[in-house]
Amino acid sequence: MEAPGTDQAADTAVDQACRMLRLPTIRSQYPDPDEAAARDQMTYRGFLAELLLSECDDRARRRSERRIKTAGFPREKSIRQFDFDANPDIDAAAIHTLAKCDWVKKGLPLCLIGDSGTGKSHLLIALGTEAAMHEYRVKYVLATKLVNELVEAADEKLLAKTIARYGRVDLLCIDEPGYMELDRRGAELLFQVLTKREEKNSVAIASNESFGGWTKTFTDPRLCAAIVDRLTFGGNIIETGTDSYRLAATRTEQQAAAG
Repeated sequence: MEAPGTDQAADTAVDQACRMLRLPTIRSQYPDPDEAAARDQMTYRGFLAELLLSECDDRARRRSERRIKTAGFPREKSIRQFDFDANPDIDAAAIHTLAKCDWVKKGLPLCLIGDSGTGKSHLLIALGTEAAMHEYRVKYVLATKLVNELVEAADEKLLAKTIARYGRVDLLCIDEPGYMELDRRGAELLFQVLTKREEKNSVAIASNESFGGWTKTFTDPRLCAAIVDRLTFGGNIIETGTDSYRLAATRTEQQAAAG
């Protein structure tokens, strides 16, 4: 690439160099920062730092977006969107502490337990999203989908590969494990996934059933106890309560409309 001799040639050279070096942010923003630098009388070093920091920030944002997309969340949820006033059973300080993701770094489990409409799935997705934004690999899956996938993998002699894939992510979010009854085979396969991740990578679950009622899902008492142990040892248990704030919000809207 020849040295540019004019401003037009310089612009072309910058564009080509950004393409070759894969610097899309600098390419899209240039020459706007150049004009801003001249206006603000920035030094050459200051101008270069501004461009490079802009590229780094945008690259980090794109990485976060890719990790969130790869996680497979069914919808967007954030801590900021959660209405703590509508559900006083949930400690806002505890949730904001969890959002720092130290528990993911340590490979600890998280259990969100409560009735339907109390915000447990919202928090599961929101905390999973926070983990993705902290550069952790995250995967969200419904418990029924996970067990069905494991059963199919076992039938097709792909079980080890499937368990390894679920074992590699930093945080596995399992939603709605209390909505189904598992036969012994399904429960054992799920237990293998949890054992693969034990004390290495985090598991977070959101369930409408308290642990005392999990024998309806995991009908073998010993296996049920072992699974609960894997999901609770050294971890956090957040109880979201029994009063549905979604139902309360719907009633409020209906009363307002009727009035």
